[in-house]
Amino acid sequence: MSSNDRFQGKTAIVTGAGSGVGRAIALGLANGGAGVVIADLSSERAEGVVTEITSSGGSALAVAVDVADAPGVREMIAKSIEKFGKIDILISNAGWDKVMPFVETDESLWDRVIDINYRGHVACAHATVPHMIEAGSGKIVFIASDAGRVGSSGEAIYSGAKGAVIAFSKALARETARKGINVNCVAPGLTDTPMLAQVSEGNEKLMGAIIRSIPLGRVGTPQEVANAALFMASSDADYITGQTLSVNGGLSMI
Repeated sequence: MSSNDRFQGKTAIVTGAGSGVGRAIALGLANGGAGVVIADLSSERAEGVVTEITSSGGSALAVAVDVADAPGVREMIAKSIEKFGKIDILISNAGWDKVMPFVETDESLWDRVIDINYRGHVACAHATVPHMIEAGSGKIVFIASDAGRVGSSGEAIYSGAKGAVIAFSKALARETARKGINVNCVAPGLTDTPMLAQVSEGNEKLMGAIIRSIPLGRVGTPQEVANAALFMASSDADYITGQTLSVNGGLSMI
């Protein structure tokens, strides 16, 4: 499948890889020669992406996992090691949200949003980092959100969780830099994904207003976010760690 050798000989794990940004990242890694673990809540979606990769000559493994379940994450990492023998790249991408005013949220929503959008990233990193330390190298890319940098109306808990991911990534980058591990974030703005379609339902006026305020005048594509993540995961970013790169059409300029 490889059209270049950017990731030749590497093994990568991508969570939430069954659709949207995660799928685009996984296909990009495979196209660059990596063996890719397609981790997704839906085994059907994961298998579909694996078929895309293997039918073009690539190597991939589908693993069904809920990143909010830490034991399940550890099992996913174990299956990845069993299949490929190592982990060079972790793209922690899985996320979920429900748009509503903060005063209408409840504890069950708080728990679900935080478990997926913060604890899920922590669990994936905690299970992966020891293998990277042993190898003496690794690239970790968290897919955060511009909501975690500047806030987003109707997404108070999500914004807080994504802000926590960004802070966590910086601390982890400091702890692991001398171990040969780079840790960075990509922070998408509005991106044309199934998740955006879900959260936009019933909030069309708000979404329309946000799109009109984007200087480049449109939402982003999964591939545009994937391009940033692939850069951070590649050797081109060997001297970059602890950073957050926004891909947002200029909606926020930090």
